[in-house]
Amino acid sequence: MTLPTDTYDRFLALVKARHTCRGFTADPIPDDAIEKILEAGRWAMSGANSQPWEFVVVRTPDTIRALYKAYQDEINDLNFWLEQRFPWELRHPGFRIEGDLATQYETMNARVGWSDAPALIVVLGDGRRQLGSVSGASTPGRHQTHLTDGLSNASMIIHLAAAALGLSSQWVSIHIQEPFKQILDVPGLLTLHTIIPVGYPKQPLSGSYRRKLHEMVHEEKYDRAKMMSNQDVLNYLYMLRKSTIRTYVRSRGDSKLPNPPAD
Repeated sequence: MTLPTDTYDRFLALVKARHTCRGFTADPIPDDAIEKILEAGRWAMSGANSQPWEFVVVRTPDTIRALYKAYQDEINDLNFWLEQRFPWELRHPGFRIEGDLATQYETMNARVGWSDAPALIVVLGDGRRQLGSVSGASTPGRHQTHLTDGLSNASMIIHLAAAALGLSSQWVSIHIQEPFKQILDVPGLLTLHTIIPVGYPKQPLSGSYRRKLHEMVHEEKYDRAKMMSNQDVLNYLYMLRKSTIRTYVRSRGDSKLPNPPAD
């Protein structure tokens, strides 16, 4: 049987066209764009087809800014201080900022980020629906459940659907749920999985680094010769930071790459 390579080529082009956007214009998106995106998202895979997702669409600028402020106060604040544990070169590019700690903190909180995005899709999960899946998916010892699996599947399709419509999106992971739940009046029983801003990018988006396919593929069994040593992993992290810093610098509108602060 001949494979439909034309269809695959279009799909792969779409996958490669999807780039995370970290700065949006305030330009409105077409009225039916969000509905089209969510129509695709609802066809995602889930354990036993339990479909645990709910979507909150936020278009009101004041609410979007309130959610972003909560993100600054909770998620960004947590990440900022955790990143101070690492050497400058190994810090996440979003938190590699010049100046003393006070200046770095002030600069981080001055960012506009996704507060100007014309729309957000907030992905929620109802764990009760996961009772439709096999019990083993939620047993102790497994590092995730079919609830988080399903929500991740839906989120990925949402990102691809946005790209298919010529829009950009961002993956905003949420580690502290309560402030966002309060703003959106989300019941405590539900899980707030992620926030997905959707819109048009402020800066041109470009491709990002990807490991070579042969580095991650193993035939028949795991090829231990490909397993990284601790030093290999450290070298990889240094290289990764160098390859991603430019994306973050462009999103902040900086004129040059930051340099390490003087000791």
